[in-house]
Amino acid sequence: MKKAPIFLAPLFQERIWGGSELKKQYGYNIPSAQTGECWAISAHPNGPSVVREGDYTGKTLGELWDEHPEIFGHFDSQKFPLLTKILDANEDLSIQVHPNDEYANEFENGEFGKTECWYILDCDKDATMIFGHRAQNKEEFINMIDGGHWNDLLQRVKINPGDFFYVPSGTIHALCKGTLVLETQQSSDTTYRVYDYDRRDGNGNLRELHLEKAIEVTTVPHITSKVEPALIKMSGGSIVTFVEEDYFTVYKWDVQTEMELMQDAHFLLASVIEGQGTLCTEEGEYALQKGDHFILPHDLYSFKIKGTLQLISSHPNYKGSQHRKMESTARQMANI
Repeated sequence: MKKAPIFLAPLFQERIWGGSELKKQYGYNIPSAQTGECWAISAHPNGPSVVREGDYTGKTLGELWDEHPEIFGHFDSQKFPLLTKILDANEDLSIQVHPNDEYANEFENGEFGKTECWYILDCDKDATMIFGHRAQNKEEFINMIDGGHWNDLLQRVKINPGDFFYVPSGTIHALCKGTLVLETQQSSDTTYRVYDYDRRDGNGNLRELHLEKAIEVTTVPHITSKVEPALIKMSGGSIVTFVEEDYFTVYKWDVQTEMELMQDAHFLLASVIEGQGTLCTEEGEYALQKGDHFILPHDLYSFKIKGTLQLISSHPNYKGSQHRKMESTARQMANI
């Protein structure tokens, strides 16, 4: 197996709330001015990524997962565990909630649950989002929904570019108008709508709500998961660890000149969110630019990134187990 990155072509999903920021900011060839989602690294059947170059050109990520488990360090999962998206919320998304693994497996045909997290890439000056609710028990939660007391029920928080939010399954949430987000999540496409502002689809029909399931899976009372980013400064840049939890660990690599890195995860997912540069491995050098998405395979232990650029990277974790952090290796190499 070559110790080379696997670059993936993004796939786009039109949404009633989507816009054209994915084209404006990343130069993507989007299908319309209502494009809401870039599925950047995905093996989910509703939007599989395709390898864009190299030995596996034309293969889907799902095919690679099944046919070449060595690329992923034989990670113990029947399905590729994560999904990376960029979301363009040109309008408010529906108020929604996602199930956990146990519920989704039973009621959604073996689907993963959906714990996710957001890095705010860009947003309007006064942008907000819905994050959590104020109900203290299920009875109060149901009564406030039945009465349409949305302003009393829903918690709205201010957001800024660079903010990071961890959104476990069971969390009531919604991105709001004027927000561009990179999302790292479990590989799932299960969403339960609680409220959709009485919007109608292209055929004039009200969009479906999933109140019974939403009420069952929502965490009541709401629990806010505290995010405490950990910064490590090193020669040529820095690494921020945003979250390390049951399903994934998420980092931001801020390359100022040149960073030499080592990874001890099964594999890494990476997305260039700003700037341009070069990825250097034993196999060669690979140009990086804003909007690129790639996977670093299991045996690619060491690499360099040169240039001025920022990347969001992640790797899967086994639920309930402890994993070594990438920054533990970075710390050994840092000039601090």
